[in-house]
Amino acid sequence: MSARWLPLVAIGLLAGLSVRLSAQTSTHPFQATDYYKLTSVGEPRVAPDGRRIAFVVTTVVEDKDRRHSEIWMVPTDGSTPAFRYTSPASEAASPTWSPDGSLLAFTSKREGFDDDVWFLRTTPPGGEAFQISGVHAAPLFSDDGKWLLYGWRGPEPDSLKKDAWRTRLSPSAITRGPDPKRFDGRVYTSLPFVEDERGLVPPRETRRPSHLYRVPVGGGEPKQLTSGALSQRAPDWSPDGRAIVFVQDSTDTSEVRDQVRPQLYVLTVADGAVRRLATPYLENFEPAWSPDGGTIAFICSKGRGQENDVCVMPAAGGTVRNLTSTWDLDPASPSWSPDSKTVYFSAETRGNIHLFAAPVAGGAGGDVRQITTGERQLGGPTVTHDGKWVTYTASDATHPAELFVAPLGRAGAAPDKRLTSFNDSLLAQVVTIPADTLWFTSVGGLRIEAFLMRPYGYRAGKSHPLILYIHGGPHWNYGNVFFPEMQLLAGQGYWVLLVNPRGSTGYGHGFTFATRGRWGMEDYQDLMKAVDVAIARGGVDTTRLGVAGGSYGGFMTNWVVGHTHRFAAAETDRSIYDWYSWYGSSDAQGLTDYEFYGPPWDSDSLYRVLSPMAYARSIRTPLLIVHSEDDRRTPITDGEQLFVMLRKRGVPAEFVRYPRSYHGLSRTGPPWLLVDRLERVRTWFAHWLGAGEAPPAASTLH
Repeated sequence: MSARWLPLVAIGLLAGLSVRLSAQTSTHPFQATDYYKLTSVGEPRVAPDGRRIAFVVTTVVEDKDRRHSEIWMVPTDGSTPAFRYTSPASEAASPTWSPDGSLLAFTSKREGFDDDVWFLRTTPPGGEAFQISGVHAAPLFSDDGKWLLYGWRGPEPDSLKKDAWRTRLSPSAITRGPDPKRFDGRVYTSLPFVEDERGLVPPRETRRPSHLYRVPVGGGEPKQLTSGALSQRAPDWSPDGRAIVFVQDSTDTSEVRDQVRPQLYVLTVADGAVRRLATPYLENFEPAWSPDGGTIAFICSKGRGQENDVCVMPAAGGTVRNLTSTWDLDPASPSWSPDSKTVYFSAETRGNIHLFAAPVAGGAGGDVRQITTGERQLGGPTVTHDGKWVTYTASDATHPAELFVAPLGRAGAAPDKRLTSFNDSLLAQVVTIPADTLWFTSVGGLRIEAFLMRPYGYRAGKSHPLILYIHGGPHWNYGNVFFPEMQLLAGQGYWVLLVNPRGSTGYGHGFTFATRGRWGMEDYQDLMKAVDVAIARGGVDTTRLGVAGGSYGGFMTNWVVGHTHRFAAAETDRSIYDWYSWYGSSDAQGLTDYEFYGPPWDSDSLYRVLSPMAYARSIRTPLLIVHSEDDRRTPITDGEQLFVMLRKRGVPAEFVRYPRSYHGLSRTGPPWLLVDRLERVRTWFAHWLGAGEAPPAASTLH
């Protein structure tokens, strides 16, 4: 992470800097309650004429403990400030332009209406939002603007409307009760039965597949285009509107899916004929039809754990060409240049997310070029229809995301332009702390990247406590994006060390899967080496070290305190303590089926040796356990077992259980609970480590 924002946007930020300097006396380090003031900017969608950008703005409504999303609009040239486009009285998201730019479709749940899709006229005379009859889900406009396409599970059968109990009982069940309408429990005969953020789900046998429907843009009775037991997803119109490419997975109805098999199909609208586009890959998804109609780009992979690549093939079927086979990063979201000669896609690279391009006439990845640069993470990069500009949201370590536009590949063109400033008022009030980038060589000669945030109030010659933060995944990464949690802790006077050990994304496919079957082995050593490197730089009080993490980071925190006593305090979030109990209660068993070479009954020794429980008798570090009661990804059972073990052994521990929240509490949970969690983490470390130069409140350190 860099302390700098990109030079290309220096002008706009210098203006913001002058505001911050004028308010220097009133600034303060980031606090938990500052989270309420953060504004999220996302989903940029450029109008077909390239003159306007619709995007989603999400704020926190503190007194109602919820988030509120609206669609805003801004001219691409920045000639006027951004303005609200949808009613502040309703939620709005997922903006989609019609081909001529006269209509904007969006989703909005409104009381008294069954369907969530609405439309606004963006040209005179304008008017109120309205619905189009026959549109029951977020639509995709045909290129001629005459048709709307969407995926839908169809109307709810009358039997379910009258007898809601049917959604709780598997129709395959052998057992019967005396009165099914009185029975308020659930009966399952197959997997899955639980999902994170949904809880207990309807039995698989009662679920309806999603099919494709078409309706005139003027409204009318929708025509069902596909049918069968399988769902059709990710559709894209051919430019002439005569065909639709979509994804269908033959394993959709399988109870156990060790390997998914999404394949590409093309539907001819006139006669409903469907043909498969045969490829040599097990996984094919995110299809995008070229503007000239001759080619389809898509993401291809040989299977779970294998590299993702960008592939292209003739729309009529034929030879598949891999454009990135020798390129070591994982691409996503392919799109086309107007002349159909280039495919654009995004990818993680180190701690950044950027836009890349590959020529269709090139091959194997040697011609991939990076379009955007800098120490930052881009969101939703989109190339305009004329191929001259790219729009995106961007965030770095000291700036929350805002909306930008930049020229695309024109030497000497104007620099990036920032179009929004939603978070400037907050940044004028808080001191944001940058991070230095550290590279070091770990075991096996592997180069590891880490980021070190300097403590607020740091003075040379003084020592401060350090907190090692471990990210989730493990196939994820820390990077150049604004982290409220890290800003909070650095603002309290801690060194904050963020590490991307082996297993992280953004450093090549081999790096990402270097931990397979070895969680807690070399990745643990990477983390400990990072702490050593940070200490060697000076200014770290080695008697006041802390460690924290969530999900995989929670697993690793439990692992760390079971393998070393160098940390004086720890905080573990939505963690894993025993892989056996996790496997039987999680909604994500497929993770370890691949990572641990099978389920527990086939890989017994690996599940045991990689469980933090196996090393529980060695734990004596004071531990704060934070868990959501409705977390189905890493169920709270593991947090309960960990807490019981610690208290039975007399280890200082505190167990915070959050209701009404799921696995993503630290990012997407109810705002008040998220803020409460931030403050509890802060006060836990303040007690055991102290803060800044202040000593800990605890009488002894372990």
